[in-house]
Amino acid sequence: MRIGILKCGQSPETIRGELGDYDTMFQRMLAGRGFEFTSYHVEGMQFPASVHDADGWLLTGSRHGAYEDHAFIPPLEAFIRDAYAAHIPMVGICFGHQIIAQALGGKVEKYAGGWSVGAQDYDFGGEPVTLNAWHQDQVTRRPTGAQIAATNGFCENAALVYDDRAFTVQAHPEFGDDFIQGLIDTRAKGVVPDDLLARASARMGGPRQSSAIADRIEHFFKAPRAHKQGAA
Repeated sequence: MRIGILKCGQSPETIRGELGDYDTMFQRMLAGRGFEFTSYHVEGMQFPASVHDADGWLLTGSRHGAYEDHAFIPPLEAFIRDAYAAHIPMVGICFGHQIIAQALGGKVEKYAGGWSVGAQDYDFGGEPVTLNAWHQDQVTRRPTGAQIAATNGFCENAALVYDDRAFTVQAHPEFGDDFIQGLIDTRAKGVVPDDLLARASARMGGPRQSSAIADRIEHFFKAPRAHKQGAA
């Protein structure tokens, strides 16, 4: 099964060589599950020719806000709507979670409650899952048809499912603690409050359930679908 990774941003250049870029992190996380990958740097305006160029699409994180004025956002939203209409499955992570919601009629904004950084605990339908997070923006209004798949007290729409067409997660199952530390070192100074950084540091080295999300992503992409791809 071919998965197209739509790279909506890049990891910090100073740690990219050691820890990888966003697409390579997902390839590592989903290795050994029968997927082949093709990456498209959509932030750099490299788009697939068609939504049918892959069997499923994975949209990565980004340092940009979904609501900001960037050249790649309007064509990316159009691509999302076309893939959704064609019933080609999409998975969105962090920015990917947000841009899918926005493209389908939801609302994304800078959350008044501030940042979520490092290990966070989520309720996936009664299953407790701890994942690393790094975000201030949130989906504050779900699109029509989106159902909550995970939540916590800070982020109501922590994961969403859109029937068999999209599964999106606000947190970063692909981020290890080493990458969170890299973000703290390169992007947090003067941006993220010190008490949140201290809290994130205190939870370094604890258990994460990234493999549980990898299982969910695999199941979602491989699940039988009522509509043939390409049929509206």
